[in-house]
Amino acid sequence: MSIAEIRVDDLPVVDTEVLVVGAGPTGLMAGLVLSRRGVPAVVIDRKAGPTRESKALAVQSRSMEIYDQLGLADAVLDVAYPAMSMKIGNPTSADGPGVAEAIGSATRFPGMQIFEQSLNETLLTETLSGEGGDIRWRHRLVDLVDKTREPGGRVEAILESEDEGTLQRIRARWCIGADGASSTVRRLLNLPFEGSTDDATFWVADVRDLKGVPEGAMNLRVGKSLFGVVFPMGPGGHARLAALAPTDEITQDEALGSLYDEFGLTYGAVDWFSCYRVHHRVATKFRVGSIFLAGDAGHVHSPFGAQGMNTGLQDAHNLALLLADVEQGRVKAGALDRYERERRPIATKLVNVTDRLFGFVGRRTRPAQLVRKCVLPLISKANIGSFGSGLLGQYRVHYRFADDKNPPIWAQDPAVGRRVPPVADNQHALRPMNWQLHTYGAGTVARPDMPNWVAGPTDFGVDPQGRLRSDRLYLIRPDQFVAASIPLQGKTVDDAQLHAAITAHLLEIS
Repeated sequence: MSIAEIRVDDLPVVDTEVLVVGAGPTGLMAGLVLSRRGVPAVVIDRKAGPTRESKALAVQSRSMEIYDQLGLADAVLDVAYPAMSMKIGNPTSADGPGVAEAIGSATRFPGMQIFEQSLNETLLTETLSGEGGDIRWRHRLVDLVDKTREPGGRVEAILESEDEGTLQRIRARWCIGADGASSTVRRLLNLPFEGSTDDATFWVADVRDLKGVPEGAMNLRVGKSLFGVVFPMGPGGHARLAALAPTDEITQDEALGSLYDEFGLTYGAVDWFSCYRVHHRVATKFRVGSIFLAGDAGHVHSPFGAQGMNTGLQDAHNLALLLADVEQGRVKAGALDRYERERRPIATKLVNVTDRLFGFVGRRTRPAQLVRKCVLPLISKANIGSFGSGLLGQYRVHYRFADDKNPPIWAQDPAVGRRVPPVADNQHALRPMNWQLHTYGAGTVARPDMPNWVAGPTDFGVDPQGRLRSDRLYLIRPDQFVAASIPLQGKTVDDAQLHAAITAHLLEIS
């Protein structure tokens, strides 16, 4: 019997709250966060298990903070290889900005941790499975229909088990499409994936025993005809090489042979080699009804800034906590609009920046060669500062909660819309992933009339950097972002401003 001849109503049904399509880092992060918040979810993927290839490489500072909130930071650090700086040139004369030094006290996780995609997937899979999560490998999405506008309607998906060749139906309140750049979910939604593909071809290789590069640092190299980046992946010269190919087609021997000719680099075993073109694309929407896009399903861009996997992890963290808040009656369903409002501008900005950057340096044109030769060396003398480090580490993300031209009092504090900076043990206190009230140096403050699922107020002492004020009560979201800064009148909260903030964030307080 063909699929077309099978009646949908005759298929076995699984009911859940969230269907997550795609078990890469984004989908697995969504599944784990939902699980921690007690929201039933089913994660599916047509592959047989966690990927074995090291596609994405690095975990940035903000993603490390999310892993820390999940109690998994130590598991990452135990295995990861730290990259604390970027060096330009050969190892004897290479110089460049140090990321860790520039960060200071802005985050507890400076620099980048080389913890490749396969390791992320394995860690998240083992953690989610160990906590009873439902991950269904070798299950392919066949069809997806949103019936949630109908009375009693749900998102309905048809899956095919590629092991057994059988079909099943999943009914969910929401669906998260985290199924990569070739997303089936996005295709079934008929959403345009707008952007461009670079003309230039790049090659990438993972090698062992690489000699001639600085230890423990990213290394940018510019030669007569070769422009490339070296990412450290471990001790003993284990590294990933990515470079602009001089022609549209290039073999492994041609590509790796140019390393010695241009830079005098030598290497041992080659784990894998591939060629690719860089895509810069963003879906026109991140939400259609009760179906959402996250990670590469919604946005793809250059891999050189090590931003892609991290942006996906943060999409998943943001969205899963939002869905949990709605499912548990903590915020109104209208708050679901905020996911696209917050996360799509991040993706669009990232794509635009990387697109412009590659317009300058990632081409085979004569002007691009001049930029690489004359401008890039100047970066080695630059101090990227805390601002640049924050952008690279993604902890300077800023969500807009109010009109910038005439913000309400509760939104005027620069801390509002940003993740709360580390002070004392405040980030550890946020591990329950709940709404909280914080003060910083105000001492004991009377608790306002709030639901019991809002914890606090808790005082963490004065912020030594002055980023958080002692005359404010801070409302913190489960994703660690500051939702509001409420003036204190002595030891009492300004109830009018607190109510205004609660109303703006659509919290259910009745």
